[in-house]
Amino acid sequence: MHSLQCVLQAQKSLRWGPLAAMSWLLLRTCRAHSSLPTSASPSPERQENGVRKDFSSRLATGPTFQHFLRSTSAPQEKPSSPEAEDPPPYLTEEELLGRQRKVYLETYGCQMNVNDTEIAWSILQKSGYLRTRNLQEADVILLVTCSIREKPEQTIWNRLHQLKTLKTKRLRSRVPLRIGILGCMAERLKEEILSREKMVDLLAGPDAYRDLPRLLAVVESGQQAANVLLSLDETYADVMPVQTSPSATSAFVSIMRGCDNMCSYCIVPFTRGRERSRPVASILEEVRKLSDQGLKEVTLLGQNVNSFRDNSEVQFNNSVSTNLSHGFTTNYKTKQGGLRFSHLLDQVSRVDPEMRIRFTSPHPKDFPDEVLQLIQERDNICKQIHLPAQSGSSRVLEAMRRGYSREAYVELVHHLRESIPGVCLSSDFIAGFCGETEEDHQQTVSLLREVQYNTGFLFAYSMRQKTRAYHRLKDDVPEEVKLRRLEELITVFREEASKANKTSVGCTQLVLVEGLSKRSVTDLCGRNDGNLKVIFPDAEVEDGINPGLKVRAQPGDYVLVKITSASSQTLKGHVLCRTTLKDSLAYC
Repeated sequence: MHSLQCVLQAQKSLRWGPLAAMSWLLLRTCRAHSSLPTSASPSPERQENGVRKDFSSRLATGPTFQHFLRSTSAPQEKPSSPEAEDPPPYLTEEELLGRQRKVYLETYGCQMNVNDTEIAWSILQKSGYLRTRNLQEADVILLVTCSIREKPEQTIWNRLHQLKTLKTKRLRSRVPLRIGILGCMAERLKEEILSREKMVDLLAGPDAYRDLPRLLAVVESGQQAANVLLSLDETYADVMPVQTSPSATSAFVSIMRGCDNMCSYCIVPFTRGRERSRPVASILEEVRKLSDQGLKEVTLLGQNVNSFRDNSEVQFNNSVSTNLSHGFTTNYKTKQGGLRFSHLLDQVSRVDPEMRIRFTSPHPKDFPDEVLQLIQERDNICKQIHLPAQSGSSRVLEAMRRGYSREAYVELVHHLRESIPGVCLSSDFIAGFCGETEEDHQQTVSLLREVQYNTGFLFAYSMRQKTRAYHRLKDDVPEEVKLRRLEELITVFREEASKANKTSVGCTQLVLVEGLSKRSVTDLCGRNDGNLKVIFPDAEVEDGINPGLKVRAQPGDYVLVKITSASSQTLKGHVLCRTTLKDSLAYC
């Protein structure tokens, strides 16, 4: 039997080899032997041995399970462009086209998902789909999802219930509404989504966006289709993301995917796979294009962005091994060779001196002195570092498999502040991890007071299946205790952030204007070098670029703002003039 339905049966009994251990492919064909539904668009027919075959019967005699495992035997060199690939043997080129069907995209979760949305849309746009921001007129609705905690997943389940009503009310005169789940939730829950929510037509994991045209073609025949195969080499290096906001002043640039750290609480290695980096050349090409489009800020993205290692250029593959921050270890064997993050950061910062450079999310272990020196020296590399701590207790950090103690972390904080005067720090914290005692919690409180972060992201612990904590530890902190501890951490963070941010009062800061303030149409909003939101009146000011002129600041402009007040999250001030990044250095 060669039906794609064999995929499910074979996958249940197959013992995966080491190389395929992180890969899982599902192709579900609920109606593989039925004729096309009347509501679906008929597919072009083919002749084979004189017998006319519609799409469903061609699908049934299509590729075997092994066809979809061919890429796991060895990394395959990607074609120069997606168009260079031949269509699957059971589909025609015409069937892969979107026929101007309208796609509505919703993004949930981290910045990486924002970038993934742009990648997915770039691929669909080239296949003839149109983009819509009107949910009611969409032919395809795709949700780019997050699985890092239970709450984001519950948000998606709730959203699917809302969309079910929209789908059932679809007029018969229109093409059927198709709904797809993309990203981490598709990767984590796989078949559960298809079986639990019958109205979901399509699943695509984070490494399967190139396959979206084929999946949608399968869906058009009335089947459910999914590809959640995790790749050892997919970085979408040749896919130029399409900016989803035409008025944007900044953009995310993905430089690597996946993570090898295997922290005990984290689902990321299981939803995004092994760590792999884009070639430096492709990253620089994207940054140059963004600069040419007039964008003034890029954020380099990765699950562990500062462990970047480009091994695509052979002459650098025998270089020295990684230098970790003092007192830090890894859960994996030390890696060697490749072009490192300091090289990439150096090259990116040279593309456009008027473009700000940020990066997230780093791991504290990967901050060698050459990176810190580069941040301190380059005017357009923001003096802001995200330094996830997760806990202030060495005992809890060991259970989390973070690879450092509280003492090593604090030593690194002091080193950062000595190396980069005025650096702004942000961090992540988890309240109520497995086995956390009240004493452990108080150590986290004291770390917040000691470091005084400018920005913080704090969450109650949420147990995730597949993680080491799920298999080895017990989620033994009661939910009400988690929430109480979380509230205490938030309160302390806000108190200390207010103190840290108030040191800016009276200072003049360079702000990149983003647009109108959400709370007042008479105010503008932007961000300073430390990534803090700055609010100031929308008024005519001196134009430092063209002396003697008066201008109103526009999104994408740099302005000098004198700070007059500060809270834990926002700075306020009055604008002095429009300027450039280079010229602002004399004032800030």
